[in-house]
Amino acid sequence: MSNTNPYTHFQGENVSRAERVERHVVEVILESCSKIPDESRVWGKVFELKHSSSVAQFGRVLAEKRGLRPEIGAIVCVMHDIAVNVSGDAKDHAHKGAVIAEEYLRSINKFSGEEIKIIVEAIYEHSDKHVVSTNPYAELVKDADVLDCSTYEGTHDAYAYEKTLEACRKYFERVQAVRQEMGLPHDPQWNSIELINKSYAK
Repeated sequence: MSNTNPYTHFQGENVSRAERVERHVVEVILESCSKIPDESRVWGKVFELKHSSSVAQFGRVLAEKRGLRPEIGAIVCVMHDIAVNVSGDAKDHAHKGAVIAEEYLRSINKFSGEEIKIIVEAIYEHSDKHVVSTNPYAELVKDADVLDCSTYEGTHDAYAYEKTLEACRKYFERVQAVRQEMGLPHDPQWNSIELINKSYAK
């Protein structure tokens, strides 16, 4: 009986390209958090770890449904907030993250120039939830991002509180559309941009 497990559990060097990148993101978060404490981070390490991992999984599923490459979809999704993971700061993180992602992907010499271009462009665009992109991987990461965020309690009011009315409306329309695509039941909270908990009113 062989003692070699056919699944790597993200250990060792015999990992897939996607596993290598996903492991890197986790390591980046853990290393960054040892230097920048949670109280100085915009979201905190627990959310960063959960969100990056679950968006990657949603990205794989959506890529399969849309006839895209699940591997590339997962890599775009797991790296979409890499700038936040590095710095703890969300300001302009999509654009900053594209630069960080490109540097890393080129450094490991596992991806073609065209693959890097697709991944980097999608990361660069992912915060523009109100824009429909011609890059299907940009649309993929936007949808995986909002789908994941919509599953956490309280995120409806967080977005209603922090976004402009028009941006919030577009964001919620995207939530509704991707939930329908995934065959999930209608969730009426995303019909309205009004705060559910009025105590958060500005």
